[in-house]
Amino acid sequence: MASTPRIAVVGSANTDLITFADRFPRAGETMFGTGFDLGFGGKGANQAIAARLCGAEVLMLAKVGNDLFGEATLRNFASFGIDTAHVQVVEGVPTGVAPIFVEPGGQNRIIVVKGANERITAADVDAAAPELRGVDTIILQFEIPLDTVYHTIRFARAHNIRCIVNPAPALPAQLADLTGADYFIPNETEAELISGRPVRTIEEAASCAAVLLEKGFRRVVVTLGARGSLVADPAGHFHIPAFPVTAVDTTGAGDAFIGSFAVFLAEGVPEKDAVARANLYAALSTTRIGTQKSFPRRVEFEAEWARRSAPAR
Repeated sequence: MASTPRIAVVGSANTDLITFADRFPRAGETMFGTGFDLGFGGKGANQAIAARLCGAEVLMLAKVGNDLFGEATLRNFASFGIDTAHVQVVEGVPTGVAPIFVEPGGQNRIIVVKGANERITAADVDAAAPELRGVDTIILQFEIPLDTVYHTIRFARAHNIRCIVNPAPALPAQLADLTGADYFIPNETEAELISGRPVRTIEEAASCAAVLLEKGFRRVVVTLGARGSLVADPAGHFHIPAFPVTAVDTTGAGDAFIGSFAVFLAEGVPEKDAVARANLYAALSTTRIGTQKSFPRRVEFEAEWARRSAPAR
């Protein structure tokens, strides 16, 4: 592995339209919000930015519309130093958008309009094959066509590239086409929907992970928000506690976990330590408003990691 990890993200790029309010409106109700913020998002783009801020070289494979949001998305990637050679502009469809509604405690509700993200195909992955073959890790999510996700997993297996699949948002999927991933990382809601098992406790998370392993997954990490993460493989499971923070906006925390985890693993950090570090990185992201702009840079993260004296537990 190169000294600087190289991560590829095949995924979505959206513009986030974030509204803050004292509570969520009821059906048919119009109410005043307390604030508004416009930012860059999409699970794929968020994970790419997190990986970049953690020190990786990042290749993004995505599509945007020929509109103001698309132009701004490309400028945003460039500002972080993301490789956009495989971010295409598509005529006739909008850039993906995500209206996000946030309550005072940080809880959020999100509606995603996929737009150009729906146009990412297996052929686009094949076109990027020369560059993709040189990466340490490929990250995928469910905001792009599932056939493209399945194809990319097969590509990663064929070329012995670590593959991380984040099944977000949860959708009906052919699980057999996902089991080639090295890591399958749902949150508790996604794990429930995919497995059909409740995930209200750590014990239930372990039971849910066992169901997924029985279906052929190699390693499962269930992210549990303020309760940390549960890691399972055929040899057993373990729980990594979360780090206490005062959350103001949980939007993008799962993406912060995925992007940072990929980098820590690619750097050779042992799995348990990589999960603990990703737990902290995700927790720190919830202490600020927004998605990508809430993600800490590596030097800030390392200072907080050292301050907390937090080995994997």
